[in-house]
Amino acid sequence: MKKILILLMLAGISSAVVAKDIAEYKQERLIAKILNQQVKKHRTIQSSVYSILSRYPEKVDVVMAVAFARYPEEYRQILLGALSAEPGLACDVIEGAIKAKVAPSSELVQIAIEAEPAYAQEIVNTAVQFNPSEIENIVRVAIRTEPYDTINIVNNTASNYPSQMLNVLTAAITAIPEQATNIVKDILALFPNEAETVVSTAVNQSTDSHNTAIVNAAIASGFDKDSAIAAAIAGGAKQETLAKLDN
Repeated sequence: MKKILILLMLAGISSAVVAKDIAEYKQERLIAKILNQQVKKHRTIQSSVYSILSRYPEKVDVVMAVAFARYPEEYRQILLGALSAEPGLACDVIEGAIKAKVAPSSELVQIAIEAEPAYAQEIVNTAVQFNPSEIENIVRVAIRTEPYDTINIVNNTASNYPSQMLNVLTAAITAIPEQATNIVKDILALFPNEAETVVSTAVNQSTDSHNTAIVNAAIASGFDKDSAIAAAIAGGAKQETLAKLDN
């Protein structure tokens, strides 16, 4: 009896899966048909995607998949059309673009943030989630594209991916080197026990003119002065540059 029940349950599950697959297939066919009709009317792919998502925002996953599959070279226009139709779908749109592998994640992030800077942090979170190996490039491009959101991008990404904290630090400093001191302060507030590696990495990624300020920021954050100086020297700072700190 138990075997019969198990077989019936499995049959029911299989039927449900098949039914779902058929429904998704029909949706894709319908979206593809609508998209083709729009393009045949000499509408741009950007306006076509905008038109469809304005009416069916809940179909964003299907629309993105179909559009990127049929017009991969038009990824910029597809992104812009989708984001202008419904900015709140920024995460879904960037997810679809990354999954479609139509361009490097950092380039997709740049396009999306330029179009919707208010969603910069959400776009970065999604991009890193689906392509964590590109975290440094993603963060660097995001900060260069929307420097006013640097603190949120750095703090949020470093907190979510603590093992990648140094990559986030490097990306931020190379993106806006003139903000190295503030970036170091923010990172040390989150990772006070990583002061040595933070200072040495920050110094290594900065110009000599920022070294003293970086060390002072570390000291102000509670890091021992001698240890801060030693970490800076390990990162490439010249002893004579930090001489005044010894007084």
